[in-house]
Amino acid sequence: MSFQISLEPGGQQFQADSNQTILEAALAAGLVLPYGCRDGACGACKGKVLHGEVALAGSATALSDADRAAGMTLFCSAHARSDLVLEARNVSRTGDIPVKKLPCRVQRLTRVAPDVMVIELKLPASEPFRFRAGQYVDFLLADGRRRSFSIANAPQREDAMELHVRLVAGGKFTEHVFNGMKERDILRFEGPLGSFGLHEGSTAPVVLLAGGTGFAPIKSIVEQAIHAGTTRPMTLYWGSRRRDGLYMDELARSWEQTLPGFRYIPVLSEAGAQDDWHGRTGLVHRAVIEDLPDLSAHEVYACGSPAMIDAARNELTTLCGLPQDAFFADAFTFATDAAR
Repeated sequence: MSFQISLEPGGQQFQADSNQTILEAALAAGLVLPYGCRDGACGACKGKVLHGEVALAGSATALSDADRAAGMTLFCSAHARSDLVLEARNVSRTGDIPVKKLPCRVQRLTRVAPDVMVIELKLPASEPFRFRAGQYVDFLLADGRRRSFSIANAPQREDAMELHVRLVAGGKFTEHVFNGMKERDILRFEGPLGSFGLHEGSTAPVVLLAGGTGFAPIKSIVEQAIHAGTTRPMTLYWGSRRRDGLYMDELARSWEQTLPGFRYIPVLSEAGAQDDWHGRTGLVHRAVIEDLPDLSAHEVYACGSPAMIDAARNELTTLCGLPQDAFFADAFTFATDAAR
């Protein structure tokens, strides 16, 4: 059965089969709704059901009881059960960047922390790969599963790609990266995917909030800003448990000299004597609250675990006046044998 979906305030319309999620149907129709994880964890695809009925499938951890009571849903998990009118902002067309399935070759493996590997991939010279800073790719595994990782380099390089992979205990793919993967290995991926990234046209000051390897898409965004000569004020808060988790600390510090208006604030939540740490401590989003108690004119771009994303969204909007539609997130799930 097929249903008519109408989007407000833009007026876009498309059809959705009952076995498709609203997000899948929109993408198939050439419309990009805001989305990130595609498994109900990040809340990037949250929108309001103005008319009609939907059913949620799978995990929907980013949807609170208060959200449900207010008529909100997650487009990545919701299936239409009638014709729908939905409130969805920041909708765009797929444009001229196609999603491709491509081979790639492992060019370099660099262990930058005990549990973080930087993978540099060589892409086919005959088929340039284009993406927007903040997007991600899915590795296509032999058993049909997918594993998602954010692109860490700026889009100017079409022949190479950098990924940051955290070792997950029991994670089949990440354990292979650390224990079995070799230079010159061939992999296949699909991308670019996701709508996370700096919103063009805005002049609002930017807060970049990264937890662990959530630094990867933030790195892409900052390097793109440097390339484009962006003048918007940017402050990066990068949180980790221990000092070795700030695995590109020197690079982040160098951006203060490279990008006008850029500030970098590292934060450790479990600093010990062996860390020799004299910087900020505690939860990374709490550092933002301490420094910027009024976020009413800012935009926040957050990447990290679902727990970090949820806490940051709730507290920055309720305590600091950040508008709900000025919080943009991409959640990384680190469950056993999981994805990003």
